[in-house]
Amino acid sequence: MLPILIGNGHKVVCGVRDPSRFTFPASVTGDIEVIRLDLLDESFMDNIPADIDGAYYLVHSMASSHDYGAMELKSAVNFRKAMEKTAVKHVIYLSGIVNEENLSDHLSSRKSVEVELQKGKYNLTTLRAGIIIGSGSASFEIIRDLVEKLPVMITPKWLNTRCQPIGISDVLLFLSKTLFCTETYNRNFDIGGPDVLTYKEMLLEFARLRKLKRFIFTVPVMTPKLSSYWLYFVTSTSYKLAGALVDSMKIEVICRNDEINKILGVKPLSYREALSRAFDKIESNSVISSWKDSFASGNLNFRVSEFIEVPAFGCFKEVRKMDFTDRQKTIDRLWSIGGETGWYHANTLWRLRGLVDKLFGGVGLRRGRTSKTEISVGDALDFWRVLYADKKEGRLLLFAEMKLPGEAWLEFQIHGNTLTQTATFRPRGLMGRLYWYSIVPLHSLVFGGMIRGIIGKA
Repeated sequence: MLPILIGNGHKVVCGVRDPSRFTFPASVTGDIEVIRLDLLDESFMDNIPADIDGAYYLVHSMASSHDYGAMELKSAVNFRKAMEKTAVKHVIYLSGIVNEENLSDHLSSRKSVEVELQKGKYNLTTLRAGIIIGSGSASFEIIRDLVEKLPVMITPKWLNTRCQPIGISDVLLFLSKTLFCTETYNRNFDIGGPDVLTYKEMLLEFARLRKLKRFIFTVPVMTPKLSSYWLYFVTSTSYKLAGALVDSMKIEVICRNDEINKILGVKPLSYREALSRAFDKIESNSVISSWKDSFASGNLNFRVSEFIEVPAFGCFKEVRKMDFTDRQKTIDRLWSIGGETGWYHANTLWRLRGLVDKLFGGVGLRRGRTSKTEISVGDALDFWRVLYADKKEGRLLLFAEMKLPGEAWLEFQIHGNTLTQTATFRPRGLMGRLYWYSIVPLHSLVFGGMIRGIIGKA
């Protein structure tokens, strides 16, 4: 939300429990205020400034405790009381679809929070979403883990439950366009994509997009507790979160209507389109793409590029840092990498990797580079493609176009007198994971030697 809200001219107050863990681009410092805020502790409520116009409530506690319902209600009460001491006109709450009579504990808690927030002396809009498709969404990460790790799945019968997923980029559009839209005041809306699918259909469509062959069999004997353990052991979710989600997955979450789409002029992406966005080469591409026109025409004092990030969820990373004494020399060497210059260390291994790539129908190292000293976005750099290059920022981001059981990025960033070199790999299926672990022994030789070579310490 930060680049969207700042791009629309807003000053943003960010309430976080631990400011030391909240990182943001330096260029937005003048547009945001960071306050320490724990909604379970009333003593922090005075940290909220009085002169705010709008507020987003994006809080849940499912992963924190089995008694998350009481925690969520307490948070909502404290938030409502705090808001009533401010000048806030509009509060937007992102909730879950709660259209069934018999709700799970998770969805009942979402509903209770909405009822509590409705008591405030402000205009409340509740946006109710089902499964959100995008990195970081707990439900989406479970889908990713199941499909990527298990060629054959013996699954609970709740995989036949229907739901209406929505892409993260559409959620951002709804959240941002709803702000101060008077037609949405004191109302609640369901937000979802155009597709109504069972969880099984969602898993299989995910597999097709990732070019993985998967077989799914449902059985009626798996209890909720067994289902929770199954998710806990197979995926990266916690047991508490798995238990809460399993309880909800037995309930259909389908939108009542699409009235909010017409009010805000939003046409949500299909499930497959949302999946494709989730696997973009850069994680914030869906945000940047949706808002680049307004960014370009606005009078901005921050760099949109600083919000461009390599995907993190479901990825392996190899990070190395090293200090240097001469920034210009380091930049010059970095911008000369590849082609005739080579990769500063273990060039024989790089050439061997290029040969293997050609044998499997890839591009190999034959493309070289266009210029010996300059790099531009879109350039080919051996078997890499340049996604971002800015000498002034000291940032170079490359995407691998070699044949791989997954996707790979190589990023260089300069902060002060330190060069950070990050290799990221997003595996596809079991082969992708086996590939990564097989080359781990070479990382110290290849990547360690490369960063030393770039800063002239080879």
